[in-house]
Amino acid sequence: MTTTAIPRKWHTTAEVAHMLGFGLSKTKMLVLTGEIRSVKIGRNRRILPAWVDEYVNRCVQDETERWSA
Repeated sequence: MTTTAIPRKWHTTAEVAHMLGFGLSKTKMLVLTGEIRSVKIGRNRRILPAWVDEYVNRCVQDETERWSA
């Protein structure tokens, strides 16, 4: 019998903090200010993997523009 890993569709704020190497407080602030997009489902916040990628790409782009100016 083989098992298939099902990729997760959503991440918690704590999971995103771990992925980015940030503290939970910083990640929650990024979510609350809208820098990292999220949706509220009941009492919980969930973040799509693509939204994490958007945040990272935006940070890299901002830094690249800063150095090329």
